[in-house]
Amino acid sequence: MVIKKICCVGAGYVGGPTCSVIALKCPEIQVTVVDLCKNRIAQWNSDKLPIYEPGLDNVVKACRGKNLFFSTDINTAILEADLIFISVNTPTKTIGNGKGRAADLKYVEGAARMIAEIAQSDKIVVEKSTVPVRAAESILKILSANQKPGVSYQILSNPEFLAEGTAINDLINADRVLIGGEESPAGQAAIEELCSIYEHWIPREKIFTTNTWSSELSKLAANAMLAQRISSINSLSAVCEATGADVSEVATAIGLDSRIGSKFLQASIGGSCFQKDILNLVYICECLNLPEVAAYWQQVVDMNEYQKSRFTAKVIQSLFNTVSGKTVTILGFAFKKNTGDTRETPAIHVAKTLLDEGATLKIYDPKVEEEQIYCDLTHPSVCESPEKVKKAITVYQDAYSACENSHAIVLCTEWDEFKTLDYHKIYHEMMKPAYIFDGRKILDHKALIDLGFHVQTIGKCLQRPLLTRFCGGTSCMH
Repeated sequence: MVIKKICCVGAGYVGGPTCSVIALKCPEIQVTVVDLCKNRIAQWNSDKLPIYEPGLDNVVKACRGKNLFFSTDINTAILEADLIFISVNTPTKTIGNGKGRAADLKYVEGAARMIAEIAQSDKIVVEKSTVPVRAAESILKILSANQKPGVSYQILSNPEFLAEGTAINDLINADRVLIGGEESPAGQAAIEELCSIYEHWIPREKIFTTNTWSSELSKLAANAMLAQRISSINSLSAVCEATGADVSEVATAIGLDSRIGSKFLQASIGGSCFQKDILNLVYICECLNLPEVAAYWQQVVDMNEYQKSRFTAKVIQSLFNTVSGKTVTILGFAFKKNTGDTRETPAIHVAKTLLDEGATLKIYDPKVEEEQIYCDLTHPSVCESPEKVKKAITVYQDAYSACENSHAIVLCTEWDEFKTLDYHKIYHEMMKPAYIFDGRKILDHKALIDLGFHVQTIGKCLQRPLLTRFCGGTSCMH
């Protein structure tokens, strides 16, 4: 089979960028991204894409209408496709067996059943979603059970290794491409077809092929190892605060060891897009009767949850142990900079805790839509009274308005613009004493203290000088 047409089921954070880059690098291949959500497809066909990702706009505009299409016509796209990516959501189950840990594969199963119902010719079906080990086997069972005469399928696993905020660069300059398939002649042939697509821009030595199960587990394992590093440095940040050490200096010293390296050693408020995958791994280990392994990975999740709770408790304690009736500004709502994604963002935990304690919140994020913030903070898992929450929060379009008359600023996302704000102006517009809680360790803490702020951050004790002198009726700190 020579791949001439590709269909991607799912127009989300994985399917959209991945297929846009494939279209850019393979101009002879027609790529169609389909989704049941009409509004999302309309956004992909508009000037304002449904997701924010640096460089994505340019790639889409270069290919859209030429060999890249976004459509709700799933039937036609599946019928015509030689290769089909399944890039649907795999959320954590909220009910039933495995609630809170196991991956809910209903959308993957739904996509497989759609393919089985519509397909009239041979297809290569590629798992792109993050799935538990042996999920490909489930897809194959569904396709085989509904197989039409003369139609055959090959199932491949091709997990994504994209970091939000750098996804386009991660796709174009990939460290590696991982493809898993059956160890049979037909399976190996299908692997080679997918390899030939990536070889348009990825050197063959960076394309790693395995059996299907190794490919699926490698995705979960990679995210688990990265989350483990974050958890480790976050645990050490608590030790640093208790001893007077500086976690940034400790992380630098550790990172200079060539056996360890410096990546993913930035302590912060916590929160990680890896949590869903680790919980999935925990559940898999429990199902495999490996309780010690499950407990090990569960602790990685627990440590990062502890980091968020510890940070928020510090905010409340510093504000005279109560935020009831006080106004707190949250700067940043996305889980990291250069994305509008709010899944697993620590800002939700911070906001929920402060709201539960009676605070009024003023929120600003440069890329997260106001509707998304209200949706996240009024979700049933976050609050019991949506109307009460809506009255207690206001979303602003700029940082300065969000900070006016606030008692404290809590920085939850490391957007670059927060480093260059005029904090002298902000200080004079805030209630006094004015507090800043830097959950991402990106601000100039000494400069803020000199302005008069009470400053606290992660992994470092900042002692604000106690001596004051009065200059023309204003209190100046020295």
